[in-house]
Formats: sequence, structure tokens, C-alpha cells
Amino acid sequence: METYPRHPPCIYVNPTRDMIIKRPHAYVNPSGLVSTPLLQSWIYPSSTLCDVIKELSGLFGLDPPLFTLQQQNPNTESMRIQSRPATPPRGAYDQSPYGVSPSQNMNHRTDDPVEIYKKNAINKLLESLHGDIATLRKNRQVEMEGLFNAQGMLRQREEQLSKGVREMQQEKEGLEQQLQMVLMNTDVLEGWVKENQVKVKINKGNLNVDQVFEPVDALSKQMLDCTAADLAIEDVIYSLDKVFQEGSMAFDQYLKNVRALSREQFFHRATASKVRAAQMQAQVANMASRASHSQYAM
Repeated sequence: METYPRHPPCIYVNPTRDMIIKRPHAYVNPSGLVSTPLLQSWIYPSSTLCDVIKELSGLFGLDPPLFTLQQQNPNTESMRIQSRPATPPRGAYDQSPYGVSPSQNMNHRTDDPVEIYKKNAINKLLESLHGDIATLRKNRQVEMEGLFNAQGMLRQREEQLSKGVREMQQEKEGLEQQLQMVLMNTDVLEGWVKENQVKVKINKGNLNVDQVFEPVDALSKQMLDCTAADLAIEDVIYSLDKVFQEGSMAFDQYLKNVRALSREQFFHRATASKVRAAQMQAQVANMASRASHSQYAM
């Protein structure tokens, strides 16, 4: 069948003109269809045709399904059945798998019209039944393939949905962390605003812009001063370049002013570099002291 090898094969015993199927037989029905334990419990891929042939050889050796017919007397119509198995000739399995034709049955079995009609009806029913079974198996196989394809698509969608859920969960965690940072910064800004509102009320609006932001320590104040001086000198040199390009300043005077400003700017930058190094050392020392305190606490 088309469903082979997932389903068992259909095996028939085809008698010739001088043979007849034994009735009753444990593994062969009157139409010649073979049904053995291995065919009934067929499991793909462990079941094979070689196993079926070995099983048939053993079962048919113990109980042959075919017997030959011999006439005792040419002048009479009586026949007897020999008690020996008959081997089908070469090419016998090229016939129809549903048994012999009605003309063959008429030649060697019986001439009763009722039996002939009954035999033909049984053959037609078996042929129709096998055709319906083949169609049903084919339809079921197509349905199973469709279900397998749908199952594969559903698994792919499940993986995509799981991946999307994981990404959304990660994004949610990241947003929650950002929200915590925003809330912390908001608290800091609100505290700063409240503190400065009090200062504004005290000074009645007369605030010194240079005193709005106060450094936390001496190194920070020195870094702020050096950075402010460096940027101020940079602006002055830029203005001198514009003045010299416009021709409003002599070249000698321009060089003299640029040299003096550059020397001062170098001094501020060197001081800022030293202050930055000192801040790094202080930060490292602070981290080391915190680590030691945490170890003592543990």
C-alpha cells in the first residue's frame, strides 16, 4: 500500500487452476488475504519484510494454505484433495491480489450459479473494501502530515513568543532601574531647590552667582578655579586671533600677549593635572577604607 512501510503490507495467497485454499485456515481467509501475528502487530521500523517471510515460511510449513486438485477418474466429476502443499508457479503472484477470476472458479470448484454469484459478490466487496481502506489511510496520512506541520509552526511561534517575553522582561527591569535613578535624582534636586529657596528668602533675591555652587572640598575648589581660568584664557586667545585678523592689533603685540596668556594657561593646566591625581589618590584611599570597614563588620 502507499502507507507502507509505516503500515503493514497486504499479502495474498493466489491459487492457480489446479489449487484451492484450505478452509478453514488459521492465517488465510477464503479470499487469500494473509493475516499473521507479525502483520497484526506491525511496528515501523523494527518490522521488516524479511521477518514476515520467515514467519510465513514457518507457519505455512506447519499448516500449508494451498492444496492441489486431482481427478480420480476422467469419466466422473468427483475430485479429491491431496494432503500435500502446492508451490505456486513462477508468475502466479502477478495475478490479481483478490483471488482468482470467476471463470477459474467455474472450471475447478463448482458450477452452481448461486455459489458463483456469491463468490463474485464477495470478491467485489473485498475489492471495494480494500479500496476504501487505502483511500482512508491516504487521507489520514495527509491529515497527520498537516497536523505535524501545524505543530512545527506552533513550536516556532512558541519560541518567538518566549523570546519576546524574555526581552520584554529585561526591558522592564532596565526601565525599573532607570526609574529608581530618576527618583533618586529627583529627591536630590528637590532638596537642592528647597535649600536654595530658603537662601533666596533670606537674601531677598540678592544672590552671588559665583557662590551658588560650592565645592565639597579644597581640591574640588582648586580644580574649579583652574578649569575656569583655563577656559577664560582660551576665550581671550580666541578674541585676540579675531582682533589680529581684522588688523586692529600689531603682530608684535599680538605675539607678546599670546605668549603671556599661554604661559599662564600652561600653569593652570599643570595645576589641574596635579589636583586630578590627588583626587584619584584620595578616592582610592576612601574605597580601601570602606572595604576594610566592611570586612571588620562581617
